[in-house]
Amino acid sequence: MPTALITGCNRGIGLEFVRQYAADGWRVRATCRNPRGAKELAAIAGDVKVHGLDVADDYQVAALAKSLADEPIDLLINNAGVSGPEVEFGKTSANDWLEVLRVNTIAPLHVVEQFIGNLEAGQRKLIVNITSKMGSIADNSGGGSYIYRTSKVALNMVAKSMAQDLKGKRMIVVLFHPGWVKTDMGGPSALVPPKASVAGMRAKIAALTPADSGKFFNYDGQPIPW
Repeated sequence: MPTALITGCNRGIGLEFVRQYAADGWRVRATCRNPRGAKELAAIAGDVKVHGLDVADDYQVAALAKSLADEPIDLLINNAGVSGPEVEFGKTSANDWLEVLRVNTIAPLHVVEQFIGNLEAGQRKLIVNITSKMGSIADNSGGGSYIYRTSKVALNMVAKSMAQDLKGKRMIVVLFHPGWVKTDMGGPSALVPPKASVAGMRAKIAALTPADSGKFFNYDGQPIPW
């Protein structure tokens, strides 16, 4: 069976990705910062191994890659992310901004760089980055959210460049907006249950072809403008 490596799995979308792929018989290597506190993750049945990982810590990323060096990976899902503080114009903090960029933009690239050998050894060679429609410049009609928006639009460019740079390795690199999902980050007013969001993304992931590499999709598989 294929193997998926998924970051940020202690709750929300990441947790649901683990549930659904494990239920389908995939081998899942799930990461989160505090495995001891991830009780729902630990309770998922199937071939699931949980690894402690702070994606913003390059040393931890390299150490995990070394420990999994002999394991082929078919699908890598860069799901871990933070929203950061919501501040109005004139009140942004450089330190807060830099921390969000480390997690949402820099870490996904570093994770792929460390696990590229595992992906080359896998059969499917899929790299999925969970971004946000708030990173769409064309869709921004509301303004604000400077820290979160810029971290995601930068992630979009990172993924677009990876798609170009990894063509020779036959990698497929895509971005997904998961919808406004009912999670701790999305809040109680969100419209999309995690189960529906992940099911929609998984359907599109299963159908990806090399022609899709470098594209930005909604969770239902529809393209999103840059």
